[in-house]
Amino acid sequence: MDQVYDRTAADIDNIIGLEHVNTTIDDQRLATLFYVVGLGFTRDPYMSVGDENMWINLGRQQFHLPTRGTPQVLRGHVGVVVPDLEALKERLAGVRQKLAETRFSFTEKNGHVATTCPWGNDIRAYAPQERFGDMKLGMPYVELTVPRGAAAGIARFYKQGFGVKSRVEAAQKAAIVPSGRNQVMIFRETDGQLPPYDGHHIAIYIADFSGPHQFLLKHGLITEESNPDQYRFKDIVDPDNGAKLFELEHEVRSLRHPMYGRPFINRNPAQMQRTYVRGYDAFVGDK
Repeated sequence: MDQVYDRTAADIDNIIGLEHVNTTIDDQRLATLFYVVGLGFTRDPYMSVGDENMWINLGRQQFHLPTRGTPQVLRGHVGVVVPDLEALKERLAGVRQKLAETRFSFTEKNGHVATTCPWGNDIRAYAPQERFGDMKLGMPYVELTVPRGAAAGIARFYKQGFGVKSRVEAAQKAAIVPSGRNQVMIFRETDGQLPPYDGHHIAIYIADFSGPHQFLLKHGLITEESNPDQYRFKDIVDPDNGAKLFELEHEVRSLRHPMYGRPFINRNPAQMQRTYVRGYDAFVGDK
């Protein structure tokens, strides 16, 4: 008898990928020490190479760090996968002194390394594991902290507006939104007070570009008609009653966007001058 497979396990919904998280900074030197030297990621060598912005590659995803204004802090945390947690801890320990006057910290807990960037962003690093598929370096999830009672409406928003199989995990008090291959967005409820939204954003690619646009127009949510292949919105609402649930700017891109599928350069952070091995400069764990 032929093998029986769960064919739904390989489904990809309308959100094809969560590409980047954008938070402003005020000092590229500190960002380099944390994201490049400490975390071991790679500054994009082709785009935003001046002092006005920096793009940080990790696998197929990025952090965008514009240098302007008051530094922004995501209301939640970003989950990242790195190939070696022990090497990560050594690198983070190596930058501790230079980042001593900032909010930087790191600690190992519950199977991951919890890090705080110089401005207070929470980034949690995991080793490759089954829950993240075959990802060896990348950004498998972004978790946002939302008000109590918001999860169900947020799940409806993405299901009706973006055509994804979003769901609510009642025990975890969270909405889970599929966001591409081995990626999700998580909106977890809290009883705590949320800080005011400061303008940070995420970028997603979607296959059905016009359908969500019509949904957002219907609800009066479009904030920017950027170009033929991109638009933006900020407010997440309950489609059943229009109630505003959360603020998070989304940079929404079509699959015709010129940057869709752009290859990202990723270095091997284990390469150092004193221990250099020819032919191993690039990270090759994710194809």
